[in-house]
Amino acid sequence: MKYIYTFEEGNKNMRRLLGGKGANLAQMTNLGFPVPSGFTISTEACNAFYKNHNQLNDDNLDQIKEALDQLSQKVGKRFDSPSAPLLVSVRSGAAISMPGMMDTILNIGLNDQTVAVLAKITANERFAYDSYRRLLAMFGNVVEGISEATFDMVIENLKQQNHYQSDLDLTTDDLKQIVSEFKKIYMNELHREFPQDPTEQLLAAINSVFESWNNHRAKIYRRENNIPSFLGTAVNVQMMVFGNAGKDSGTGVAFTRDPATGEKQLFGEYLLNAQGEDVVAGIRTPQPISTLKETMPHLYEQFVAIAAKLEFYYRDMQDLEFTIENGKLYMLQARDGKRTPTAAVKIAVDMVDEGLVSRQEALMRIKPESVQAILYPEFDEQELAKNDIVASGLPASPGAATGRVYFTAEAAKAAHDEKHQAVILVRQDTSPEDIEGMVVSEAIVTSRGGMTSHAAVVARGMGTPATVGVNHLQVDYQHKTASFSGHQLHEGDWLSVDGTQGNIYIGQIKTTDMAVNENLSTLLGWAKQESRLGVYANADTPADFSQALKFDADGIGLARTEHMFFKPERLLEMRRLIIAENAEARKLPLKRLLDMQQGDFYGLYKLSEGRSVTIRLLDPPLHEFLPHDEKEIHEVAAQLDIEPAYLAQRVDALKELNPMLGHRGDRLAVTFPDIYQMQVRAIIGAALQLLDENVIIEPHIMIPLTGSKAEMSWVRELVVKQIEQLFDERNARLQYTVGTMMEMPRACLTADKVAEVSDFFSFGTNDLTQLTFGFSRDDVGSFMPEYIKQGILPADPFQTVDVEGVGQLMKMAVEKGRFTKPRLPIGVCGEIGGDPKSIEFFEQLDVSYVSCSPFRVPVARLAAAQAHLRNKRAVSQSVSVNPVR
Repeated sequence: MKYIYTFEEGNKNMRRLLGGKGANLAQMTNLGFPVPSGFTISTEACNAFYKNHNQLNDDNLDQIKEALDQLSQKVGKRFDSPSAPLLVSVRSGAAISMPGMMDTILNIGLNDQTVAVLAKITANERFAYDSYRRLLAMFGNVVEGISEATFDMVIENLKQQNHYQSDLDLTTDDLKQIVSEFKKIYMNELHREFPQDPTEQLLAAINSVFESWNNHRAKIYRRENNIPSFLGTAVNVQMMVFGNAGKDSGTGVAFTRDPATGEKQLFGEYLLNAQGEDVVAGIRTPQPISTLKETMPHLYEQFVAIAAKLEFYYRDMQDLEFTIENGKLYMLQARDGKRTPTAAVKIAVDMVDEGLVSRQEALMRIKPESVQAILYPEFDEQELAKNDIVASGLPASPGAATGRVYFTAEAAKAAHDEKHQAVILVRQDTSPEDIEGMVVSEAIVTSRGGMTSHAAVVARGMGTPATVGVNHLQVDYQHKTASFSGHQLHEGDWLSVDGTQGNIYIGQIKTTDMAVNENLSTLLGWAKQESRLGVYANADTPADFSQALKFDADGIGLARTEHMFFKPERLLEMRRLIIAENAEARKLPLKRLLDMQQGDFYGLYKLSEGRSVTIRLLDPPLHEFLPHDEKEIHEVAAQLDIEPAYLAQRVDALKELNPMLGHRGDRLAVTFPDIYQMQVRAIIGAALQLLDENVIIEPHIMIPLTGSKAEMSWVRELVVKQIEQLFDERNARLQYTVGTMMEMPRACLTADKVAEVSDFFSFGTNDLTQLTFGFSRDDVGSFMPEYIKQGILPADPFQTVDVEGVGQLMKMAVEKGRFTKPRLPIGVCGEIGGDPKSIEFFEQLDVSYVSCSPFRVPVARLAAAQAHLRNKRAVSQSVSVNPVR
């Protein structure tokens, strides 16, 4: 099997085999751009490596030797050559970009002999020993597992002794001393010397990069970004070019558009006399790439031209890595750039306007989950005015957040997981090892690094606010404190971070939500045109519905009437209703509640302006409205002017062993028909009130918890009789529908019969899931994380539909219901209605609409469009493969 491909043999379409980096290095080589020569060891070799018990097999070893010989012949350099030593880098490169999660080793091929040769042929002894100390540290950390801090301490101690400000102050003699100290670390830690054989170095480095595919941080990143673990990583072996060769050398990272805002302008940073890791790690503060125009104008223009060609060729914003060696430009990487959700939408919309991509392509490029992050919070302006900016840095990732300060990833994760705190991670700089703490943080702050540092890139990818390069910020990890501008923070103190402006404030500041911007509005408009599924909101109040309408919801798919009873004056009447012992005693509270409910429904209908509004009748157990402890019982008894002992007796009488399976939903209609009659009169009364204003509403009334045709038929008759009675009283009529919430497994199994007496179905996925699994949705937190961790369940079934179980019941219900009524409207309510993975399944089921919380409407809209486009493409491919004859 062929495991290795030279850059000349590959192309951009070989990502699965060569990884993103290898495929793009090959493509840039074939486009004629200045790329250092090299070869890629494929992802198939990675999988073979794991099958061979984490060892390179004989085929791999033979092909590596052959590829190395070819590279040597091409560039005129060889390992251990006394006149022209070959030095290479070894870099990972997965099919799906995982920036910083796997390992890289530079300067392989240096040893005690070749470092002297390098010094002689470059006439730059300082450069040679700077490169050697870098190899010793990287190899020691990545291959041998020696702590990075062990090597850093040697350098920091030497800098402090000599009062140096940066690594550039280190002299040749200093670097020789560092090399000597680093070699001693190998003997102290490993009881053996650093390997002097370049081939041994190379093979050990390749092994380590393959092993890094399964390191802890890579696994976390894959889990957070839904990247399959079976893909494996490729390894790129490439001739070294040196950005640390002197003042006319350097290294940098640039984006063809601003990754934070999406503006069409070259955005990046570089460091002179440095290697690539210096920029990413944020050890030194880099210069904006625009200043390169002044210092090296000819080279800058060359880079601008290459960047423009690559963006046009790939039809997407590119993230470019480059090195300048003695005034000559080399391209080391081109990949689709990580960007904030705001930037992603702007770039997608702009590229449609520029004719680079179609609307459909633009829609498919945006992660639906990221759309919610575009509506990132900002600090309330009035609250912000009361607070002083205590420090500022670079605005690396937009948004505003408040949380408690922690200085290590471990402490941040523990505070989040165990104390359920909102946390802010504050570090000198971040590394891939910090990924778990970064994932749980509300915001990230670092004292070092620029806009392309590790902290900045990862935060933007996660949609997490971040401020980096904060001047004068010092973190004391030992004492768990941070200081800046005369202020000191202790672990657990409150901090507020504005990643949009780069400002930091002491204490808590209230945040507000942003509205849909013009680019997002455009994108969502395209999504609506490309969708088949309707997207409705779960809204119980005019405020909720107003918010949903700002996001262009198609209407209300679920108005939960029980949520309307919790205001103090309503709760009092509801309690009076519940403790009443007969229908006569219920009349007064029902009358008062009728007026309140009619006002509620009138407000929702008025806002709807003809959009569909579905109202669910009372669903929860009655005991939820009652007081629970002795203190509350005495307070409520006083409000109702009854004896506490009598109220306690009624509360006790209404208690249930398992209320989620007990006296609730349409069972209330059977035992307390006057409650449902009141609600129906309020619904129809509100619609008739609007009819008097020449506004026509078609009420949709939903019966919860139906389990059979007989049950639905009984409650439907109760509802319809009340409607017809009200029509006769008012001498007016309206179109209306009465449907059921499909949340009982039995209802799904008998859906063909239930459909005979139901005008629509709406899946209540929360109850359907808990009744199918036998899980209590209120108690799953005690065991669900472990179920997911152990792989017993792929995801929380209350967050993403369980296709194999709950999904099959839904599929059966859809097919049976539509067999009885081919045009039966079918919806999905609950938060699963806003989950992109679930929406993919609902599109396949051919349901009519989904309904979710107002703030998830944009997410659901985009997910619905993508699901429909994918479905159409799948159907089209199926037809082309199996044409009708």
